[in-house]
Amino acid sequence: MNDADHRYSREVLDEALLRNLIPDGRRRRAFLRAVGRGAALAAVGSVIPGAALDAMAAEPAGPLERKSVRIGFLPITCATPMIFAHAAGLYAREGLDVTLMKTAGWAVVRDKTLSGEYDTSQMLSPMPLAISLGAGSAATPMVVPAIQNINGNAITLHIKHKDRRDPKQWRGMRFGIPFDYSMHNFLLRHYVAEHGLNPDKDLQLRVMAPPDMVANLKSGNVDGFIVAEPFNQRAVYEGIGFIHLLTSEIWDGHPCCAFAATLEFVKKSPNTYGAIMRALMQATRFAQNPGNRKSIAELIAPTAYLNQPLPVVEQVLSGRFADGLGTIREVDRRIDFDPYPWQSMGVWMLLQMQRWGYLKQTVDFKEVAQRVFLVTDARRRMTELGLEPPKAHYRKHIIMGKVFDAEQQAAAAKRGV
Repeated sequence: MNDADHRYSREVLDEALLRNLIPDGRRRRAFLRAVGRGAALAAVGSVIPGAALDAMAAEPAGPLERKSVRIGFLPITCATPMIFAHAAGLYAREGLDVTLMKTAGWAVVRDKTLSGEYDTSQMLSPMPLAISLGAGSAATPMVVPAIQNINGNAITLHIKHKDRRDPKQWRGMRFGIPFDYSMHNFLLRHYVAEHGLNPDKDLQLRVMAPPDMVANLKSGNVDGFIVAEPFNQRAVYEGIGFIHLLTSEIWDGHPCCAFAATLEFVKKSPNTYGAIMRALMQATRFAQNPGNRKSIAELIAPTAYLNQPLPVVEQVLSGRFADGLGTIREVDRRIDFDPYPWQSMGVWMLLQMQRWGYLKQTVDFKEVAQRVFLVTDARRRMTELGLEPPKAHYRKHIIMGKVFDAEQQAAAAKRGV
């Protein structure tokens, strides 16, 4: 990380600490007027040394169409940029009054976003593709201008299955998944299929809200689950489960959650949409630095956000964690934050929807991925922050040791091969 990145990270953290030290906005503003922003930040810097950098986000193209915005999210670490942007005051810096709407399950997020109760939302990255195609809901054009996180999930089994590590031994077992249109569902299906199982015949897959999974594992309603953190680590923390496999071991760098909006919202409120994007990109940039993860954990663990024990969240974000089998593991990219919405990832998701019967119609996978995954917008926003986004829309991915070439696969699907 260069000097500018360090200064930028310092400013974001200083602002967050000021908000935590003086949560009342009126008192905080009075304090800043009395002592001056420089003196206030210097006081914070005396606790955590560091300089401040002027805000790097570009000025809005015009006045905000709306300042009050409701953003739906689930209490999972995939939402780290979205939550941190709120806790650190990055939305407020853009002139936004954001209310984060904590939601238990993905179907509720989808329905409230489509009804307009939520203006934008965290979504599982396959959801906007499915919604745009009318799979599982009324067809509604959606866009994904940024991925919230990569990796950050695991397959967890009940501790009684510690001697059943070979997926071939899983016939008849019950697994919790968070949603049909999820990377979790598709990665689990792909993983067991590569081990010779048919997930529709050999396993029982049960959709349940992520916050309910640990309780269901404890009660014996499921034998295991695949879900976002912190629930895998929480199962270890409770002593009832062990981490069988990180999803990064299936596909390192796979997308998980995304920032999504209806195309209607973007068209009606382009400046508001842009302001949200700037705040999220700043938060993502801050979260990319492993040195910031401990501070982030302290901000997002409390009740208003994740409502999890701090050690659980720290283990997830730091990548140093107990696996439930007596081993302390260190995995740098257990969860990471790369906002670029590769359209090749979208093609893989669409192919999985087709493979497992979720898509009944024939679609042009490249066209759909291009329409929903807005790489051009992501590239613009990343450039505004001094980042160097990729120039390509597609790249090859290594999934379970095999190369996935999205352009080749999409062309073959289009030909009906």
